[in-house]
Amino acid sequence: MSLFESRRHRPAPGEPLHAASATSAPRRWVPWLLAALIVAGLHWSAMRWIDRSRLPTNAPPETPPVEVQLLTPKPVAPPAPAPPKPAAPTTPTPPKHAAPAPKPAAAPVLSATTPQPDAPAAASAGPASGSAQAAAPSPASQSASQPAAQPTDASGDKFDVPPTGELRYDTLVNGMMNQTGTIHWANDGQHYEMVVSIPLPFVGPYVYSSKGHIDGFGIAPEQYSEQRGRRAADIAIFNRETKQIVYTKTPQAQPLADGAQDRFSVVMQLASLVRGAPDKYKPGVTRQFSVADNDSNEIWPIETVGDENVQARGGFTTARHFTRLPRKEGDRRKLDIWLAPSIGWLPVRILQTEPNGMQIELLWAGKLAPSTAATASGTAGTSNVSDESAPAVSEPDKP
Repeated sequence: MSLFESRRHRPAPGEPLHAASATSAPRRWVPWLLAALIVAGLHWSAMRWIDRSRLPTNAPPETPPVEVQLLTPKPVAPPAPAPPKPAAPTTPTPPKHAAPAPKPAAAPVLSATTPQPDAPAAASAGPASGSAQAAAPSPASQSASQPAAQPTDASGDKFDVPPTGELRYDTLVNGMMNQTGTIHWANDGQHYEMVVSIPLPFVGPYVYSSKGHIDGFGIAPEQYSEQRGRRAADIAIFNRETKQIVYTKTPQAQPLADGAQDRFSVVMQLASLVRGAPDKYKPGVTRQFSVADNDSNEIWPIETVGDENVQARGGFTTARHFTRLPRKEGDRRKLDIWLAPSIGWLPVRILQTEPNGMQIELLWAGKLAPSTAATASGTAGTSNVSDESAPAVSEPDKP
């Protein structure tokens, strides 16, 4: 050690040697620490500048916050009737030529019954004019043949109930492929029936049944049945006379609200509303539904998320995503619905998330062949789903 260093590190009188070394050590590392901080700051600034410079100049601006629009149930307006087809022009049948009248015999001089020259023409024109009048319909009969226009409510929701169809879906439990499930949907314009069957391994099928009629608020359930596996079915009855919902699972009864639905009829109610006015359901639009389960009734707020690509059997298709918002604090049960315009706004995907994390999923797998009974019935105002436009996803083989 040099003389200079020995003087520099020499402790003051009365100061212990270890104290002097302890106070000098931190001061030695302070400049290096400051330099490291400065270098790190410069590197961070350079990285930020590089990241910003890599962004494209035409990058879209940040999406502004969506204005939530809350829709409540109200009377629906039936779809406008299709204009009547013009009647095919009828060609009047030409009159048959009448036999020539016999020549009159020679009349006496005092007789004035000389035949007029226009009489045969008038006689032949008589049948023609009569047949023309018979061919031309009267104004009363013409107005009676045209269907009367259905009344519409300017303030009501546009509503279009899906036609009758037998739908099938691939079922997945926690992402694992399961057996094929089905949705039976029947609609004759006045009544409906919906049966959802979801097979589950080791448990048995889950069968949900809903039937009722169609009123001024849309689909109106009269009875909802829920059977899980081998257990007895739980039934909810919608009593329209007493305005109450009664259950077989519990003795309590709850008031029946206008437009009330059950757990699965609400899917078709939503599809009917979207079919009637698809442009109305934009991201952020939330609609409230009064929905009954097998033992209770509550409000379901269903929000429009937006259009997304859904992969079903055979490919991708564009669908509008709807999700049920939490009904209360800590609600962990979720429901997501995707409606596809390529299949008439029918559900192409349904995802149910249970509170324990279990997920049951339905993915569109095509349409079942129409039954002979449904084809032979030919109910007015209904059609099979096979009459809908072809979906974007490829059709599976018929069973």
